[in-house]
Amino acid sequence: MSVPTAHNRAIKGEIAKTVLMPGDPLRAKFVAETYLEDAKLINNVRGIQGYSGKWKGTPVTVMASGMGIPSMGIYSYELFNFYDVENIIRIGSAGAISDNLKLRDIVFGMGACTNSNYASQFELPGIFAPTASYKLLKIAVKEAEKLGIDPVVGNILSSDIFYDERKDVFLKWKAMGVLAVEMEAAGLYMNAARTGKNALAICTISDHVITGEALDAEARQNTFTQMMELALNTAKTLDS
Repeated sequence: MSVPTAHNRAIKGEIAKTVLMPGDPLRAKFVAETYLEDAKLINNVRGIQGYSGKWKGTPVTVMASGMGIPSMGIYSYELFNFYDVENIIRIGSAGAISDNLKLRDIVFGMGACTNSNYASQFELPGIFAPTASYKLLKIAVKEAEKLGIDPVVGNILSSDIFYDERKDVFLKWKAMGVLAVEMEAAGLYMNAARTGKNALAICTISDHVITGEALDAEARQNTFTQMMELALNTAKTLDS
């Protein structure tokens, strides 16, 4: 496929080697307006906003992925395959499963369990284990320490189901040590693996799926600034 694509009107050269990907287009807009120098809107097809600019001199693009693995699958595939992107850092929200997590904690998805069928396209003779890029994970942990953040690193769940009627499903994942649930990381990790690129999901805990605690939509959109700065600093270190 040539660029622009059906989903992205950016032309070659407008997207940086490292892309920050929130699910929410308004979070992408917030990051661009709050942090990026000379931010330029490079995509708004279907309301999926993407901006390119600089963070402390380093070219960075921030672009939404939309919700769920199918949407993340489209945008990350095109970025990796058609726009020569090398690194995608998901900056999203997640629902805590672990008792040890509280609202606004930051979680790094070292691995991403999933109930999605996304991996079936690769026709593998077994079950693929989607994992983050160690390169990105190592840098992000160091950048977190510099900011005084104590990140929780481990397994997360990328679920295709938001309203799951099986009430005990998260207790089963919890029993396997899974920390939190979100909806995109596994698809991102699979696309990165298939293309030989780098990916990492950094998520802020927005709610607890077992206790019912939760932040409101505005807080999710605008107050996850530690995660945003951490991801930007990781992008800068990658460029140095």
